[in-house]
Amino acid sequence: MKKTHIVIVVLIAVLIGAMIGAINDSSSYANFEEAFENPESEFHVVGKLVKEKEMIYDPITNPDLFSFWLKDVNGVERKVLLHKSKPQDFERSEQIVLIGNANDQIFEANEILMKCPSKYTDGEVQSKESASI
Repeated sequence: MKKTHIVIVVLIAVLIGAMIGAINDSSSYANFEEAFENPESEFHVVGKLVKEKEMIYDPITNPDLFSFWLKDVNGVERKVLLHKSKPQDFERSEQIVLIGNANDQIFEANEILMKCPSKYTDGEVQSKESASI
């Protein structure tokens, strides 16, 4: 066999291995029930902020820890620990996607995605009046 053929075969094997690894590492969307049934797996949990319950963020003590409560699409509420700083305009978000895994009775999130309120209403852009100079 020529050296080029060997290199091509090895390259193809490496690419196939990388694709299989990427598929196994990918997480899936779930609710809290599924996430807590499989604590070793990473999940995307979609829900809404429970504004009636406490949010704790103390940047002096630990700037990379923020806790709050989230209600998933099935109405189950769980405490969430986000291992990052509190996102800007967090309270205004319409929908939250957490990326992380379950640990005891708490969902530990490594990433967060937020759907913020739309600045469009009835097809028109909301604008602020600017003062003329």
